Amino acid sequence: MNDTFLPRLISWNTTYECNLFCDHCYIDAVGVGEAPPDELNTDEAFRLIDDIASFSKPILILSGGEPLLRKDIYEIASYGNSKGLRIVMGTNGTLLTDEVVSKLKNAGVARVGISIDALSPSIHDHFRGLEGSHAAAIGGAKACKEGGLSFQVHTTITRDNYEEIPDMMDFVLDLGADAFHLFFLVPTGRAEDVIDVTPQQYEDMLVFLYEKSQDFPIELKAVCAPQFMRIAMQRGGEDNWQIKRFTKGCLAATAYCRIKPDGDVNPCPYLPIKVGNVRETGFEEIWKESEVFKELRDPELLEGRCGSCRYNTICGGCRARAFAVNGSYLAEEPWCIYADRI
Repeated sequence: MNDTFLPRLISWNTTYECNLFCDHCYIDAVGVGEAPPDELNTDEAFRLIDDIASFSKPILILSGGEPLLRKDIYEIASYGNSKGLRIVMGTNGTLLTDEVVSKLKNAGVARVGISIDALSPSIHDHFRGLEGSHAAAIGGAKACKEGGLSFQVHTTITRDNYEEIPDMMDFVLDLGADAFHLFFLVPTGRAEDVIDVTPQQYEDMLVFLYEKSQDFPIELKAVCAPQFMRIAMQRGGEDNWQIKRFTKGCLAATAYCRIKPDGDVNPCPYLPIKVGNVRETGFEEIWKESEVFKELRDPELLEGRCGSCRYNTICGGCRARAFAVNGSYLAEEPWCIYADRI
């Protein structure tokens, strides 16, 4: 295996359990107390961390469901931190109290990502499936700020909040966040039923985010939007700081993957193709030997307009969106209007 391909970012869904019922949940989480019995236990979690740390030192995202519902989450975070991994957490924010923030800091969690999807409480609460979740998430962000725990805001862009994004940027700054990540919808899990923005809106928003990122005082990042790299190259050239920092649009299998609560490994959270299970095969072996991963690492295998696009080595198109719409993870990106002009 080319040593260039080492995991730099791993998303680990530590549990299916969640206290919300979000419209776009890619993992189709279950209610509180309903987690299936086959989730990795504490000892298995430690062995997984050992395996990861034996050949790379990536950022490990503890996610869910809602990771704070897992009773051993602080032990897992602390163990990962002791092995040299940068431990961060993706949470809906509703359970972040002063006490929880203190425990996370003591466990070595470097940052939490808090989901806030709109300025309007009604839009957010409807999207997240629980009245009052907007206020609770904001309360969680304030607890992080007061407790000295770095946090960033995650917003999934939909037709309902599209026009709010410029004002959301001011809101995120006022909260005191250290980064603002905007997620573009991928139609998988419950998100199959969510009406997405149009391809033109997708492109327009990426151009807007690129222009804003030039002087935005905190990190502003488009997630699941590899075309951002093409736009950065078109406007700033290969010496652009975004090109140097992010290196590639779609990181699935090249620098990133997802581990499910039961140990199944996927190229990314939105590409539900099982390439192995850490109970049966070591994570390092899965990462290095998966045939699916090897195919995703070769831009010459991309099909359709992505295959002939001059930007396919720095963009690559969203492989999960290609799979969801076209049935193949090597198919062309269906949401890219630049490819339409090739």
